[in-house]
Amino acid sequence: MRLFAAVLPPPAAADELATEVAALKRLPAAESLRWTGHAGWHFTLAFMGEVDDELVPDLQARLARAAHRTASFPLRLHRGGRFGHRALWIGAAGGIEQMRLLAERADAAARRAGVAMEEHRRYQAHLTIARTRDAGGDLRPYVEALDAFEGTSWQVGELALVRSNLPVSGVQGEQPRYEVVGSWSLEGAG
Repeated sequence: MRLFAAVLPPPAAADELATEVAALKRLPAAESLRWTGHAGWHFTLAFMGEVDDELVPDLQARLARAAHRTASFPLRLHRGGRFGHRALWIGAAGGIEQMRLLAERADAAARRAGVAMEEHRRYQAHLTIARTRDAGGDLRPYVEALDAFEGTSWQVGELALVRSNLPVSGVQGEQPRYEVVGSWSLEGAG
């Protein structure tokens, strides 16, 4: 199964973001972007890709330990950015160092469980809200529109293991479906 570890924004934060995204969709050329759905909004901590079923129990046990060792932390949606001309995202502010630590622990848990992880990179908290259909898209007006966006702070209290079900119908615009297959409270015990 295709898995990743994530922090999921609570409903109130997702509703604030939905209001902001609705305003972005009124900007010129917004229809040329592929907007992610409300149900798919998440901060990926560690992308694992395809994971053999027999590795999942050990992975879950290791993620549970990572959550047990990590304290809850404040977070809020904050401004926006882009990855070149490919993706538009919302950033985060607040407990970024704690989130980076949780991402490193999730990555280490996956590696120790035998999951073949990609090259390790420094974690950058982002929640993807749109992707361009072609490499020539200009995302700068959207980033500028997000410059003043500040969401309400919430307390991150959970690490989630999410299954990504990729589209199979071939229908234009179909989104992946996400399913939480495990979650653990952040307990800050070490």
